[in-house]
Amino acid sequence: MTASRIFSPETIRIGIDGFNLAMPKGTGVANYGMNLARAVKAGGHPLDGVFGLDAGRVEEGREVAFFDLLGREMPVRPKAVAAAAARALAGVRLQEVPLTDRVEKRAFADRLPNFDRIFTSALLFQAADVHFRVTRSFLKVSMPDPPQVMHWTYPVPVRMVGAKNIYTLHDLVPLRMPYATLDEKDIYRRIISGCLAAGDRICTVSEASRRDIMETFNVPADKVVNTYQSSPVPDEVSQTDPSEDASMIQGLFSLEPKSYFLFFGALDPKKNLPRIIEAYLTSHSQSPLVIVGARDWGMAGERNALASGVRVYGHQASGRIVQLDYMPRALLCRMIRNAKAVIFPSLYEGFGLPVLEAIQLGTPVITSNVSSLPEVAGDAGLMVDPYDVRDIAAAIRQIDDNPLLVQSLRNAGVQQAELFSEENYQGRLEHLYSTTLGAG
Repeated sequence: MTASRIFSPETIRIGIDGFNLAMPKGTGVANYGMNLARAVKAGGHPLDGVFGLDAGRVEEGREVAFFDLLGREMPVRPKAVAAAAARALAGVRLQEVPLTDRVEKRAFADRLPNFDRIFTSALLFQAADVHFRVTRSFLKVSMPDPPQVMHWTYPVPVRMVGAKNIYTLHDLVPLRMPYATLDEKDIYRRIISGCLAAGDRICTVSEASRRDIMETFNVPADKVVNTYQSSPVPDEVSQTDPSEDASMIQGLFSLEPKSYFLFFGALDPKKNLPRIIEAYLTSHSQSPLVIVGARDWGMAGERNALASGVRVYGHQASGRIVQLDYMPRALLCRMIRNAKAVIFPSLYEGFGLPVLEAIQLGTPVITSNVSSLPEVAGDAGLMVDPYDVRDIAAAIRQIDDNPLLVQSLRNAGVQQAELFSEENYQGRLEHLYSTTLGAG
């Protein structure tokens, strides 16, 4: 379904970065970038993409080189990064990637927005990181006919010359939960401070994150704008009869519809996976727990929890736990729609996309009573203390034992999901962009 246009009649050229879009497996920020781009395009606005892939110096070969590298796992070469950073001292001039019909692009439909123009510079974001560490300043990039608004979807130390620069700060988890991320906390704080100084506006995705940003960095209220997010269900799912999805999931994974609990997301400490597993096992639920891990951020606890089968305190866990790898978004949506409930008692979230994706697909959710998650779930979720295994286990038993509660949560989800519709998201973005441009 195509969202209706509610942007102002005047078109605004918008740029977004490809920092997360170019990663080999999806991330929450990559989904954010895709949905942001979709909303901009639905508003009839030209859209530029800014990437850090090495498409070469020869214009005729850039399109092939760009799509050859997009989504690949790239090895880190310190000497190459250092050289790129040295070349960037005076700024970076981005090179345009021609977009023709000579390269087949349909394979990237679910991971690359429909850009009108794409620009790139080799190792842009790695070079910007080194540049920031050395100079304590953001790397300036330029391009022909720059966008009026450059919307960076992540706190990267880069600034587009000739544009209004907006930085999305999804959360302050590295500062709120420093033990749960691998970020260098001092560098992270400086980059956030740099975004606040260099940015014409700061975009965030919940009132909880907005409060965190303003209170931690003493930022004026009009500097930080909460647009929330949207997460449209892919057409191939929304236009399919649910019974077809059920047949597909059963055929692929031998899972009966509405028979399993589902966790999906990056395997990082704040997702609370060890407590989810412990709570599930102590609940004695006979419904399988399906774990879909999107990315492993190198955190030993979460990696060990799934290594060689699920183990709890060294004990081999029940075969009722099903482990699946990263899967395409459409298939994941089918998994969500057929789940009995999504379990997402995260320790902290800037937004909590899995919660929205669950409720708009008619699936109840067990989630946390902290950070942004109550905002997103509303009355469509069972709220638990994410640190209390017994509380999580009790919610699992409620879903198993109370069909009237389950139906009530599903009904509430329809109304709650409307708050994050594409149309509402477009309206919030329009307000952000128009007021930022009007600020002079």
